[in-house]
Amino acid sequence: MHKSFKKDLDNIKKEIKKVIVGQDKVVEGLLRALLANGHVLVEGVPGIAKTLLIRALGQVTGTTINRIQFTVDLLPTDIIGMTTYEEKLKEYTIVKGPIFANFIIADEINRAPPKTQSALLEAMQEKQVTISGKTFPLPKPFFVMANKNPIESSGVYSLPEAQLDRFLFKINMGYPEKHELQQIMETNTSIKSFEDYNLKPVITSGKIIEMQNEVQKIKYSALIKDYITDLVHATKVPKEFGISLGDYIEWAASPRAAISLFISAKADAFLRGKDYITPNNIKNVAYDVLRHRILLNYKADAEGIKTEDIIKEILHKVKIP
Repeated sequence: MHKSFKKDLDNIKKEIKKVIVGQDKVVEGLLRALLANGHVLVEGVPGIAKTLLIRALGQVTGTTINRIQFTVDLLPTDIIGMTTYEEKLKEYTIVKGPIFANFIIADEINRAPPKTQSALLEAMQEKQVTISGKTFPLPKPFFVMANKNPIESSGVYSLPEAQLDRFLFKINMGYPEKHELQQIMETNTSIKSFEDYNLKPVITSGKIIEMQNEVQKIKYSALIKDYITDLVHATKVPKEFGISLGDYIEWAASPRAAISLFISAKADAFLRGKDYITPNNIKNVAYDVLRHRILLNYKADAEGIKTEDIIKEILHKVKIP
C-alpha cells in the first residue's frame, strides 16, 4: 500500500481517539466498510457512543454528513425527497431529501416501520434514488452508517431481511473496559459539545474514492476463492463440513455473503498495508459479514445458541486450502 494511504488511515484513527475512548475494533470495522464501499449497521446498548463514533468518522474524513433520526412517523419522502409545486414559479420542483450527502447517519433505524426503512434500499445498493419517476445519482463516496439498540422491544421494528443484506457489516459495539470509564467521564458530550473536540478533516472525499479504487486492486489466489466459497457453503450444508451447530440454521448465508467476504478481505489487507489477501484477512471480517446473514431457528433461540457460536465453529471446521 502506498505510504500516504497508511498515513491517512493512521491520522483518521488518531483524530477519532480525541472523542472516542477504546472501541478500536469497531473503528477498524467502520474503516474496512468505507474502504470496501459498503454500509454498516452498528448495534449496541444505549449510551456507548454509537452515534458519536459515526459522526466523528464523518467529520475526520472531510465529507458532507447528514443525520436522519428514524421515528415511527418518518416517511420515505422525508428521506429521499419529494416533488412540490412552487406557486411563484408556477411549476413543480424537486426538493432533495437528507439522503443526498456523502455520509448518512441513520440513527435508531429500527424505530421506523419497514416501509420507511426500505426507502434506503435503492440508495444503498444502486447509489441513486428515484423521486417522482426521475433518477438522481447520490454523491460519491456514499456511506450509510446505521445504528440500533438490541434491548428495546416497544416502539421498534425488525429490519427487513432484504435491507439487512444490503449492509456489508453488522458490528456489535460493546461496553468499554473498566480502565476506560474514568477517561470517558472526563471527555464526554454531556460536558462538552461535539465542536469542542476540534476534530479536523484529515482526508478528502476524493482521497476516499482513490483508496476504494486501490482496494479493488488487492491480489488474491484461486485458493482464497475456494476458502470463501467453502465458508459460505458450510452455512448451507453444515453436515458436509462436520458443523455440529448446523441444525440451528434456518436460512443460510446468501451469495452476497461470498461477495462481501471477498471485498471485505481486500479492505482488511489494505488496512494492514498488504497488497494481497491471506486467510487471516478473511477470518478478520467473517463475523461482521456473516453475523446478520445467517438466520437461526426457534430452537436456537430456546437453547441460547448465538450466530457467533456457529461462525466460530465454521471457521474452526472449514479447512484452509
